[in-house]
Amino acid sequence: MKSLAGIALVEVRRFLRDRSNIFFVFIFPLLLILLLGSQFGANSGQARVGLAGDVGSGLAKALVQQLQADGLDVATAGEATVRDQLSRGRIDVGIFLADADAADFSAGRPARIEAVAASQSSAQAVLQEVRGSVQAVSTEQRQRKLLEGAGIGAAEAAAVLEQARESVKRPIMDLVDTNDVTQEFRGLGKFDLGAVQQLLLFVFLSSLTGAATLIKARRLGVVARVMAAPVASWQAVGGQALGRFGIAAVQGLYIMAGTALLFGVEWGNPLLAGVILAVFCAVSAAAAMVIGSVLDNDAAASGVGVGLGLVLAGLGGSMVPPEFFSGALQQVSLLTPHRWAYDAFAEVQRHGGTLTDILPQLGVLAAMAAALLVLGSFLLRRSLGRAL
Repeated sequence: MKSLAGIALVEVRRFLRDRSNIFFVFIFPLLLILLLGSQFGANSGQARVGLAGDVGSGLAKALVQQLQADGLDVATAGEATVRDQLSRGRIDVGIFLADADAADFSAGRPARIEAVAASQSSAQAVLQEVRGSVQAVSTEQRQRKLLEGAGIGAAEAAAVLEQARESVKRPIMDLVDTNDVTQEFRGLGKFDLGAVQQLLLFVFLSSLTGAATLIKARRLGVVARVMAAPVASWQAVGGQALGRFGIAAVQGLYIMAGTALLFGVEWGNPLLAGVILAVFCAVSAAAAMVIGSVLDNDAAASGVGVGLGLVLAGLGGSMVPPEFFSGALQQVSLLTPHRWAYDAFAEVQRHGGTLTDILPQLGVLAAMAAALLVLGSFLLRRSLGRAL
């Protein structure tokens, strides 16, 4: 195991020392996730409102009750938290209540309410709903004060208004969403979908383009010298495979951690997300070994890696969500490891899936990794005797 780890560590170091990889491995993925999430980030399909202020005040209680009655999802938090959720697109409208405003409302005076809409287009529609709810609270407050001004007690005025509401049958409009695609993306944050897609795209792409380092190692005699040392052939082959896996894992973990910290991406259960990433990295590493063993030119290997990586990513849903694919293309996408990893992440990220729920996807990915690893190991051993 020491020989395996040593060879793998050398491969990872050689990959990271290539300065051309710094931008495409660490910077470009996050920039692309930011761009895609800002422009095309999906909303959850729910009208989400965050309320900051004294939640125990009469104004806050009245607003929360009315907003919830109008079908809005309301969450209370501190002002900094609400503003952060607004900037990340996790809520559509933020309502900020000052103590003086709550006191004015309780005293029957006009109260000022600050409402801020998020940048996504759907937030404007939610803002109109919030205005309607605020208007309803304002109307009820004026009615109560008019009744109290006529000599009716506060408790009796509240009872009269409640009786009036129950006696009037308000029109009800039920909206039934039968769009399966909309329901599938319900609850996703602004950057969640793009983060998963770009994770799969760049991990696989970087692994395939990293096959060029394996060809350079063969040309420079690095692999041959390793084989000349007291190292078994299976150790040399296994070390190369582990090195390719380390390259994929470094970038994958970096993207997951970076998007979670910078963009608030929800990856679901971190252990399950890590398992999915590990199995997908194994597939990527094995595919890189196949390319690095078949081709003898590192420039050609980079070109093939980029072309093949982009094609498989597109078919697997890393560019356009597979939920939008036609029936025939859905079947074709199942031939790619990206699609199986995408489905596994979707189950964990959107539906709170357990290990049992993603076992089929993990099984298929593990089978792909094993088949490609056996093929790559066989080809690598044969390539050592081939002149470059």
